[in-house]
Amino acid sequence: MSALAVPEPASAPRDEWVGDVVVTGHRLHVAHRPGAPGRLPLVLVNGIGASLELFEPLVAALDPDRPLVRFDVPGIGGSPLPWVPLPMAGLAALLSGLLDELGYARADVLGLSWGGGIAQQFALQHPDRTARLALVSTGTGAMMVPARFSVLAKMLTPRRYNDRAYRREEGAEIYQGESQAGVDAVFSRVHPVKFRGYLFQLMALMSWTSLPVLPFIGAPTLVLAGRRDPVIPIVNAHIMGTLMPRATVHLHHGGHLGLLTRPDELGRVLEDFLDN
Repeated sequence: MSALAVPEPASAPRDEWVGDVVVTGHRLHVAHRPGAPGRLPLVLVNGIGASLELFEPLVAALDPDRPLVRFDVPGIGGSPLPWVPLPMAGLAALLSGLLDELGYARADVLGLSWGGGIAQQFALQHPDRTARLALVSTGTGAMMVPARFSVLAKMLTPRRYNDRAYRREEGAEIYQGESQAGVDAVFSRVHPVKFRGYLFQLMALMSWTSLPVLPFIGAPTLVLAGRRDPVIPIVNAHIMGTLMPRATVHLHHGGHLGLLTRPDELGRVLEDFLDN
């Protein structure tokens, strides 16, 4: 594995390796839990602005024998900013290269919010490498039913990552369906976000859509959505579930961060889907 060794954080699970992996010239900050030999890995792809630590509540709730891969996209967390913005197709290619470096031929892929774009694009570009797909609190990119303008305006800035007071005051509209304590706990884990890295992610999303090609995603897919999610209106989950030939839609009573604020409940839904 092409890696630059770095000290493992004291909080990392005992069998999880945390470090940097070089993929086609991009240095990606990665957390890799090998799990039990022979099992398919689950790749966790994060929402916009979020570093890999955001997934820690879910990681703790999942089967410890399940191999897990988390990574920071270029410009976020521990991954350096690229020279130019990367489109979704380029980010999906980076994910494929990362699996090569880690020695995996196939994987289950979960995309949360913005990360659902990479997950869908990966399934389109690499159907032979995609075992199962979990699309959580996500949509179809530029061609989807949008949130209210007041919500979209707050999502155009990374300020909620860097300013706790702003997150509490303005984030209440974004994170409806979640307790303030739950939201604070989730965000307390992640790195501050630089505007340029966040902007590059916005550009990737606004120049991409999966809507016309959803019928070509053949992997078994779980579409997990919160009934109270104001960021991704729930109608988008029904559209995806209708257009994807092997999709199952599961609705819960939380909001946009439900998978992370109630990981025991929704982690079991995810585990059942992956193991069936």
